Amino acid sequence: MIPRLLSHQRKAYRIMATINRCGKLPAPKYPELHPHNMIRVFIGYDSREAVAFSVLAHSIHARSTRPVSITPLHLNELGGILTRERHPLQSTAFSFSRFLTPYLSRYQGWSIFMDCDMLMLDDIAKLYELRDDHYAVMVVKHEHVPKETTKFLGEPQTRYAKKNWSSMMLFNNARCRALSVDYVNNASGLDLHQFKWLENDDMIGAIPDRWNHLVGYHAPREDVSLVHHTLGGPYFHEYRDCEYAEAWHRELEAMLHVEQRT
Repeated sequence: MIPRLLSHQRKAYRIMATINRCGKLPAPKYPELHPHNMIRVFIGYDSREAVAFSVLAHSIHARSTRPVSITPLHLNELGGILTRERHPLQSTAFSFSRFLTPYLSRYQGWSIFMDCDMLMLDDIAKLYELRDDHYAVMVVKHEHVPKETTKFLGEPQTRYAKKNWSSMMLFNNARCRALSVDYVNNASGLDLHQFKWLENDDMIGAIPDRWNHLVGYHAPREDVSLVHHTLGGPYFHEYRDCEYAEAWHRELEAMLHVEQRT
């Protein structure tokens, strides 16, 4: 008696028959999802504003037309990797961990880093399509000179060249090998945030400023793609009425939505 073949066995026999007949595998029904086709996003995580991470992640997934992998840069998960002590001028838990993005991506493909105090209002695939292999990293090149001396939770507001360039970065990981674990742990804050780990500034590509709109500094506009509450998000009482606060709270409500049995 000939045993009945299982479905996967029948499929294997059909494939082998096709190979014998045509000499090659048939074209796949769907395009292969190569790991590099996955949009990899790393978001800074700070327990003092944990809700910000979740809302930003939801806003990205809700609008993306491509598969997205989102990783929080949570210090608890970076033990033994990020070992440097907190700096007095460090305003967030992810001030330095952001520069581990290429390492965590195995220096392969492209990855995106974002501060958690952001809100995506557009398809992140559009941002990803801006990548250009001519550059090692791509950013919005702000001319940001803050006037205040403190920001959310009384954290210090520092002034330096290229301020806020590193708050959203597209990393061409293979060209960012200078960002080794040892370098990130020992380099000064200015060396990291002013991109002195690159040979020169010609390796920094420019992204349209709608992809890092600084609330409180840039005038509101209708074509904003990525809102950045750099002074403090609307989840802090003192900033609850800031620009785009209504959009953020709508996203929070959408994230918390659950259908109930009637």
